[in-house]
Amino acid sequence: MVLASSWSVALVGLDGRPVQVEADIGSGLPRTVLVGLPDTSLYEARDRCKAAVANSGQCWPQSLLTINLSPATLPKAGSHYDLAIVAAVLTAAEVIRDRQELADTVLLGELGLDGRVRPIRGVLPALMAASQQGFRRAIVPYAQAAEATLVDDLEVFGVASLGQLIALLNRETMPKVEPIPLAGERVRTSRRAPDLCDVVGQLEAKWALEVAAAGRHHLLFSGPPGVGKTMLAERLPGLLPDLDLHEALEVSAVHSLAGFHLTDGLIRRPPYADPHHSASLASIVGGGARMAKPGAISCAHRGVLFLDEAPEFSARVLDALRMPLESGVITLGRSEVQARYPARFQLILAANPCPCGLAATPGADCTCPPLAVRRYREKISGPIRDRIDIHQTFLPMKKAFLRAALERAEPSAVVAGRVAEARERQRGRLAGSGWQTNGEVSGPYLRSHLPLPEGLGAVEEAVRRGRLSPRGVDKILRIAWTLADLAGRDRPGPEQVNIALAMRRGESGGAQERGAM
Repeated sequence: MVLASSWSVALVGLDGRPVQVEADIGSGLPRTVLVGLPDTSLYEARDRCKAAVANSGQCWPQSLLTINLSPATLPKAGSHYDLAIVAAVLTAAEVIRDRQELADTVLLGELGLDGRVRPIRGVLPALMAASQQGFRRAIVPYAQAAEATLVDDLEVFGVASLGQLIALLNRETMPKVEPIPLAGERVRTSRRAPDLCDVVGQLEAKWALEVAAAGRHHLLFSGPPGVGKTMLAERLPGLLPDLDLHEALEVSAVHSLAGFHLTDGLIRRPPYADPHHSASLASIVGGGARMAKPGAISCAHRGVLFLDEAPEFSARVLDALRMPLESGVITLGRSEVQARYPARFQLILAANPCPCGLAATPGADCTCPPLAVRRYREKISGPIRDRIDIHQTFLPMKKAFLRAALERAEPSAVVAGRVAEARERQRGRLAGSGWQTNGEVSGPYLRSHLPLPEGLGAVEEAVRRGRLSPRGVDKILRIAWTLADLAGRDRPGPEQVNIALAMRRGESGGAQERGAM
């Protein structure tokens, strides 16, 4: 037979679809034809694979060779098909003798011209999809074998070269080859997050951060430079509990596809992303010409997305966060295919009150014209502000408060313990609903399945005066439930409602009223 096939995986977002790679050696002038909607990097696989085969001591077919990637209607991108292409071609050429070895095996890997196998993106999501489709073996780059073993029910083999692949499939002794090491970024998590006790003062802001961590609420920090906005935001991941197995697999799959290396196994800590304000729209939400790649909001899935100097970000970037903040997913449409990525992140925005940063600061002399101050604040649009649960204003610390704050500073571990207890109460209350935290619960569920808090008069008055939107009412209910969880109460009372309203409006007094709960 001059026809043989092997299997690989095409990734559309995080969804993987099996791709059968067929190789047919026919009669005709020597040339290689690659069909099946390949992109540029895949189309160039013909030349990469031909050189790799020659430099590995084997012969490329000296006649018409047709390589088909099926299904032909599915767009295919990337260089990870190289191993599957070579396996199919060498099986058709009878260099690889056992065709059954490829029947239930998925091959992923890029070939260098010297025949060595290079690491690729998306090993984890591709093999998760392969396992769900019934495949039981996988051959991947040697450096990524540890990542591949994170998928259950798959027998994983790592190969460092084409010669090792041939020996493995022919059940021969594999030659020793120096593997190509992993290169690139590792995942940023909160494993060694800075401690909350490093932040001097700002007791009210710390309390707002604790509430946000407990209920997974979004935050807006505003205040002059140097008061601790960035320091507090960086310490939020350290207050969050570990990811469960399902969340860890989901987060790890996104980071694998984004090109981060899972050298330490599954990501068990919430990720943290803090893109610069010059970041493009595609880098934040994801993008690409034919197949959109995940952006910062997906890399922050189940973790924290911090936008420092938020008014300096492009208005298009900030407004693009509207739908992900509500739905927890981002769908990126392209001409050939739509990619869907999870994006249930916790957003923290930090902003100065004006371009010089000193507006409304006691004892400071702001030099900005009133119109400039207004324009600066309006860079964060009303719809985005309305989607933020907690608005916290920072003021410079005075010397007397500095001394008191130094004595009362709590470490992150103590606060994280209270957050974990509050999260446990939420999981028990929301069991079976599909949600785990108050910040995720939908408005209808809040109003129809949970008892309404007592003392909603102030909220109703704010709605009557037009100072609170219906979305804002739901935000207040969610915050009130989080405050009740932190206080160990079964139902929010008037104190929790009033504090939630103050935190929503950005009014001071939340930390001082904490003892009333």
